Amino acid sequence: MIALFTMPLWLLPIIVLLPFILILKSKQVRRTNLPPGPPKLPIIGNLHQLGELPHRSLRQLSKEYGPIMHLELGGMPTVVVSSSEIASEMMKSHDLDCCSRPDLMGPRRLSYNFYDIAFGPYSEYWREMRKVCVLELFSVKRVQSYNSVREEKVGSMINSISKSSSSTPINLSEMLFALTDDITCRVAFGKSYKGRDFDNGRFGEAVNEAMTMLGSFSGADFFSYVGWIMDKFTGLHGRRERCFHEFDHFYQNVIDEHLKNERDESEHEDIIDVLLKVGRDHTGAGSLTHDHIKGLLMNIFLGGVDTGAVLMEWAMTELAKNPEVMKKVQEEIRNTVGKKGKVAEADIDNLKFFKMVMKESLRLHPSLPLLPPREAINHFTINGYNIYPKTRVLVNAWAIGRDPKNWENPEKFMPERFMDSSIDYKGTHFELLPFGAGRRMCPGMNMGLSTVELALANLLYSFDWELPDGMKKEHINMDDQAGLAAHKKTPLYLVPIIKY
Repeated sequence: MIALFTMPLWLLPIIVLLPFILILKSKQVRRTNLPPGPPKLPIIGNLHQLGELPHRSLRQLSKEYGPIMHLELGGMPTVVVSSSEIASEMMKSHDLDCCSRPDLMGPRRLSYNFYDIAFGPYSEYWREMRKVCVLELFSVKRVQSYNSVREEKVGSMINSISKSSSSTPINLSEMLFALTDDITCRVAFGKSYKGRDFDNGRFGEAVNEAMTMLGSFSGADFFSYVGWIMDKFTGLHGRRERCFHEFDHFYQNVIDEHLKNERDESEHEDIIDVLLKVGRDHTGAGSLTHDHIKGLLMNIFLGGVDTGAVLMEWAMTELAKNPEVMKKVQEEIRNTVGKKGKVAEADIDNLKFFKMVMKESLRLHPSLPLLPPREAINHFTINGYNIYPKTRVLVNAWAIGRDPKNWENPEKFMPERFMDSSIDYKGTHFELLPFGAGRRMCPGMNMGLSTVELALANLLYSFDWELPDGMKKEHINMDDQAGLAAHKKTPLYLVPIIKY
């Protein structure tokens, strides 16, 4: 969500715009009985306290100021939630009161804007788009229909690893990103765009640029009406314009290809086929236009490619750092699957300990440590504190997953903790919130996890994994880096030893 606070460049436009900001702040309505929070500086409020990794900084602040904390991020009143109890109040008891999204680009929005579905305000339009996602794109039946795509691509990755030198470390982080990118392209477009030119770069590079734009500091996110000038000054506005116009052009070409080609009924429907059919079946008010389709596609890519790769990257990192756990889960997978040569999706439900490993990875390393921000649309109270309309709400899923009140030895990777536990990640247990909860819960959870589980299970079945020569498990870098999704700061290199 927020990054690059170490750059001094963003301070200059704030100083230049100081008189305007002071005038706007003087007109704000005084709010009383707010949650506790740290002292703030004039104009920038508490922005300076976020640091390079906001989820870590906010967790540290919550230890002093409590599980519900008030900050002023520039001109934006913000409430930070860092406990499962407050998260339950916020996303269950008061879900409707704070189910909107802040306008993350202020009044000077990009001329082509793909935020509306995932990050847009609560509205009839948003409800209709979410209904399309839930009923048409990510239903259980639809997710299962892409089984052959996932198995084909995972099989190709396994074959590629098998052909590599047995003593040469492979960049598993890069390989996992390529896998999720390739599967998402096939599911969305019907074919792979791996390596294809994408205006000024490659498709994967364009996705990376979009994620960087979303994770960069934006003045418009924190200073209404004047922040867009800061983004012009730093060049962020222009980069976003170029990035999303490139996607606009690309998506339109792909849509046109689908409209021109008559597809055989026996061919596998991809997501664009489904959306074009929904558009034809529902005309008039509320119909699905090409721009709506582009918006849905953008949300699928930004919500699926990076986050799935990040989860697999961290899961394999934790297993490499805990070889006894890796050995245990490999034994379960190999004993269950036998000598079939690969893990099929039908085998996954029989892998009980593997499922625990997945939960533990999601607990320690949610792909989005700070859930996408909500915005209050009504006044309500929590723990006696006032939450006013237009207050931004940040739920620190990373901190909640490491709360010692809920978890024994919270910093330790210990999948056995889920042995006799009913806790899951589907939005009903607020101790574990990698996908959020309530109206804003991630609709593509099942689609993403299907890829992650199949890929991880096959990597653990097909190979034994060793650290590069001379490296010990204590040397594995566990730092994460700033950005929308919490990638490892350094790529994961492991040596595969063929087993099957």
